[in-house]
Parts: sequence; C-alpha cells; structure tokens
Amino acid sequence: MKQFAGKALFLNRSDITTDEIIPAKYLEENSKQALKSYIFEDLRIDGFSPKADITGKHVIITRENFGCGSTGGQAAQSLVANEFYAVVSANIAKGFKDDMFSAGLLPVETNKKDIEDMFRTFSEKDTDSIITINDDNTAKVKLISGSLSKSYIFKLGSQEKEFIEKDKWLGCAQKK
Repeated sequence: MKQFAGKALFLNRSDITTDEIIPAKYLEENSKQALKSYIFEDLRIDGFSPKADITGKHVIITRENFGCGSTGGQAAQSLVANEFYAVVSANIAKGFKDDMFSAGLLPVETNKKDIEDMFRTFSEKDTDSIITINDDNTAKVKLISGSLSKSYIFKLGSQEKEFIEKDKWLGCAQKK
C-alpha cells in the first residue's frame, strides 16, 4: 500500500486556469522556487487569501476543469514548489494533467457528487486528507476533521497506475 497524507486546501470554484495558478507575468522566472511566492496571486474566490490559506496545505480539492489554460508546465511546478502533491477534482484539464505527471503531482479525478459532498462536509473545517493506493490498485481519498471521517473511491487510469508503480508520485511526496 502507498499512502500520502496532508492538510487539504479547498478551492471552491470550477475552471481555475493556469494563469490563476501562476500569473503569466512571472513566467520569465526560470526556477520553480522563484515562482513559489506568486502562486494563486490572481485567483479570486470569496474568502480566499493565498498568502494565508496555502501554508501547510498539501492536497488541493477543487470543483472541475482545474488547470485549463496554456502555461501548464510552470503552473504545475509552482504547485510542487509550494509543497502540493495532489489535486482532487471532478476533472482536470487534459494538458494540465500531463504537466502534473511531469512535475510529480498526482491528479485525482472523481465524480461531481463526491466533490460536492467533500465541499459540503469538510470545506469549512480544518481537514486532513489521506490518499491511499492499495496493492490491488484500488484508490481512495479519505478526509478527516476531528471525529468526522469519510472516504471517496476514485479510479486509476493506466497513466496513473504507471506513475504510482514507478514511485514518481510517492518519491516526490516523500522528499519533504
């Protein structure tokens, strides 16, 4: 079994673009560490403050179509620079999903009903998340807040299975 745990950051919006992950005006910065301080600077969600809200968070939970846009490689690298290791969404933009794999991020796609339940049940709480991949390739996201705990099953596609089997994700997650 492979497992990664970390605090969850809930971004309650669909269609978060790569320019909202890392503004294009900073893309001339070459290193992902140089991009670190600009993450989510242009993201507008009521009550969200990037400087205050991302510290100590390692898993992003968001609505759908995360990472749409054109600057995906550096956006994915800026997530890793800020110690994010997985994104849970109803769907992740195809090109960005590939960029996530390249950067060592695990894309977790689950159904809209589960995403809605995650937001309804956990988004207003201090929430820990545990992503577990069992040896039989069953996978789940478990969210925990105090005594409240719920698990959500997700499917692993062939690309995700290969990524996990070759320890590309867990290797990145354990480098902390």
